[in-house]
Amino acid sequence: MPIYEYTCRDCGHPFETLVRNGTVPACPHCHSQALDKRLSAPAALTSTSAAEAAPMAASPCGACGHPGGPGACHFND
Repeated sequence: MPIYEYTCRDCGHPFETLVRNGTVPACPHCHSQALDKRLSAPAALTSTSAAEAAPMAASPCGACGHPGGPGACHFND
C-alpha cells in the first residue's frame, strides 16, 4: 500500500493517505474526491557533517588491505 500526497481541489486541504488497489481516496476534511496528486520528495539524511554520521564498523583483521599484512592495521592497537 503506497502512501500518496494529495491536495483537495474543493477545500485546498493538503494530506497524505494510504491507497489500496481499487479504492479512490477522499479528502479527510471535506470528503471530496476531486484531488490533485502532489509530487512527493523522498526522505533524506538529515546529518550535515561527516562527524555526525554513524561510524563505520571495524572490519575483521586482514580485510582493510594494510600493506603490512594481517595484524598490522590500526584496528589491533
